[in-house]
Amino acid sequence: MDSDKRTTVEDVMSTPLETIAKDSTVMDAAKRMRENDINALVVRTTPRAIVSSTDILDAVAAGRDVSTLPVTEVMTTDVETVTPDLYMEEVAAMMTTYGIKHLPVVDDDYVGMVSSTDVTAHLS
Repeated sequence: MDSDKRTTVEDVMSTPLETIAKDSTVMDAAKRMRENDINALVVRTTPRAIVSSTDILDAVAAGRDVSTLPVTEVMTTDVETVTPDLYMEEVAAMMTTYGIKHLPVVDDDYVGMVSSTDVTAHLS
């Protein structure tokens, strides 16, 4: 990579974006994450939502039955998003400011996901 070129979200984001239906269970989400070796899924709802491994752990720790619990009951709504042309330094600042580990990448629609792991790999 050209040392003069600043790294953007598009350079490091994970694609294709993994999503899950809003009527899926938390167990379904956990299985999908395990199969794809990821820690978050976009739930296609309005407002925008995401379900993360932390949401799943919280549900399990609370003793909830994740085999029947819908993802809509544990997902995070009104999630922050980024555009593909945003610089990674700005992504790192957003994650720190909002205390989050995943940011869906949105152009006209969802196009990918950028994670704290992506940020760490970029900055190291």
